[in-house]
Amino acid sequence: MNKSLQLTYAKHSDEDLMRLVRERNGQAFEALYDRYAKRLYNYFLRMLWKDREKAKDFTQDLFAKVADKPDLFDPTKNFATWLYTIAFNMCKNEYAKHEVRSRVHKDIKSGDSFTELPLGGKGMDRSEFMQKLKDALDELDEVKRTTFELRFDQELTIPEIAEVMQCNEGTVKSRIFYILKDLSVKLKAYEGILVWACSWLMGVMTNN
Repeated sequence: MNKSLQLTYAKHSDEDLMRLVRERNGQAFEALYDRYAKRLYNYFLRMLWKDREKAKDFTQDLFAKVADKPDLFDPTKNFATWLYTIAFNMCKNEYAKHEVRSRVHKDIKSGDSFTELPLGGKGMDRSEFMQKLKDALDELDEVKRTTFELRFDQELTIPEIAEVMQCNEGTVKSRIFYILKDLSVKLKAYEGILVWACSWLMGVMTNN
């Protein structure tokens, strides 16, 4: 897509673009793809055992569904929530297919404020903490891992996660609370670092 068209479509909301996609506007679809493909690829990569080929295939399959059946989207609804609901269900189907329920690899988003821990130059402590944290997150069950991924990596709001996972907002908040509580037990040796990290996470959680 040329720069002029990029600027034109950049002014459209996701929902407006989907209205155009329903009219078989290929450029509107391309604009949506540009907005979300990388995020969804990263989501599938984290949720599907860090399998790059599988993540690529799932991303393409997801957008093929959008292109083939745009009428399934209600333009009065939130597009991102609808898109992640499809992605979430695709992962659930894949877990069922392979009878995997407890060991989906979870990576930590790099380069954001969560990884920039204020450790006063203790590089080894930080490295050790991040590895222990990743290991602890790997041990989460499917529901908790998905909740954590959607909130802290994909940055969906609490209401959006509730809609994607078909539960109420209180349930989402409760799951995050118990995830953080579990982490505080498993990472007690890093209590000083964890206090800061959990405080940051709780702040993100309360910001809908």
